[in-house]
Amino acid sequence: MLVTHMLRTALLLGLFAIVGTGLVALTFKYTEHPIAESERDALLRSLHALVPSGSHDNDMFNDVLTISNREHLGSDMPMRIFRARKQGQPVAVVIEAVAPDGYSGNIFLLVAIKHDATLLGVRVGKHKETPGLGDDIEIERSDWINSFVGKSLSNPDVSGWQVKKDGGEFDQFTGATITPRAVVKAVYKALMFYQAQGDMLFVEGKQHG
Repeated sequence: MLVTHMLRTALLLGLFAIVGTGLVALTFKYTEHPIAESERDALLRSLHALVPSGSHDNDMFNDVLTISNREHLGSDMPMRIFRARKQGQPVAVVIEAVAPDGYSGNIFLLVAIKHDATLLGVRVGKHKETPGLGDDIEIERSDWINSFVGKSLSNPDVSGWQVKKDGGEFDQFTGATITPRAVVKAVYKALMFYQAQGDMLFVEGKQHG
């Protein structure tokens, strides 16, 4: 009887495991495409917000380079560089970058830089910063991220590219300095990357390390 009971229990557990695995697989199958579409739509909204459609006439989403550069872009993962052109002439780039030293890990950014090397703006994508503190980096939460508009490597100078607590020009958040510090550093490094690459980023299909 004991052996029979154990076999029955084992069979039931095996059946539950199979059913559970199947449900997880089905859920993934039917949610994978909507999630990807949602992420694509969010990216397109950010691109259009950073580089208004009237300022370029190409399809930025498909005019893209893929680059790996941990030193300046914060990750070994391939990062995309979206390019804006008008009548074939360079207008701006939007660079994917990562601030790897956020309070709770990676902060994914979009850094929009005009052809003249000034910032059009910055947007924050995925992150795990503390709600109510570090998430003030989001445009929906505060205007802080707009403080980058118009800035460049020379405005402010290198000492100004820090939060005020460190002697720089950018505000920190009450009770949360690590998060804005990480974002400021990552944006500055993205500007350095753009300065180093320049017009080469607009060469068709060419990748740069």
